[in-house]
Amino acid sequence: MSEWISKLKNIKLVRALVYMVVGSLSYPGLAIFNKLTIEGTEHLEDLPKKNVLFISNHQTYFAEVITFLHIFCAVKWRKKNKLGIPYYLLNPFTGVFFVSAAETMKQNWMTRLFELAGSITVKRTWNEGSKEVRQGLDPSDTRKIDRALKNSWIINFPQGTTKPFAEGRKGAVLLIKQNHPIVIPIVISGFNKAFDKKGLKMVKKGTALSVKFKAPLLIDYTAGNDEIMETIMVAIEQSKTQQKINTDS
Repeated sequence: MSEWISKLKNIKLVRALVYMVVGSLSYPGLAIFNKLTIEGTEHLEDLPKKNVLFISNHQTYFAEVITFLHIFCAVKWRKKNKLGIPYYLLNPFTGVFFVSAAETMKQNWMTRLFELAGSITVKRTWNEGSKEVRQGLDPSDTRKIDRALKNSWIINFPQGTTKPFAEGRKGAVLLIKQNHPIVIPIVISGFNKAFDKKGLKMVKKGTALSVKFKAPLLIDYTAGNDEIMETIMVAIEQSKTQQKINTDS
């Protein structure tokens, strides 16, 4: 089954069909029953088709990834900071993959279907919610992402968990230092209120959803891992300093 899915998700036509199905099912929850605000799509307009890494904070397993795919498709159709009528699903942008935990993608038929949209599955080196030390990615998983970056965009969640202000994973820094990609930070909010933890079921209507794309990061690739990690966490507004500001306010 895994080998079959791996082959199919690398076929653009298959991913396009999945986009049409998943996009049609998810659009009402994003743009009709809830209010989606998008900022910063001007930072996407002139990007190359490869070696672009999107980094974001994480609130559900799938809802924000689905939203990003909607936005990328809308931008392909020259929409700015809005989705509008989703005719963009007729010819979607498929040059993007997203990093996800292998066990998450195996949960049910819906997650299996969504894996065909372009999931790069990686093995967790810790259990979410546990007190285990958070390690970097498995080397074989890192190589999978490296290969994908050479030909496409990648969506990555440096924290690897939906817990806010969790520490970032070392694997994200290694990807940046090894590949020197264009790094676009994204800050999202409201998804954990509108959807369940998986992000596939709406639990509250009328929620304000926000997606903000920031300008590409200026990264010193010769800097230490901790310094680059701090740059990442500040950019996605998940640093300990930001946590303190939120707590104080």
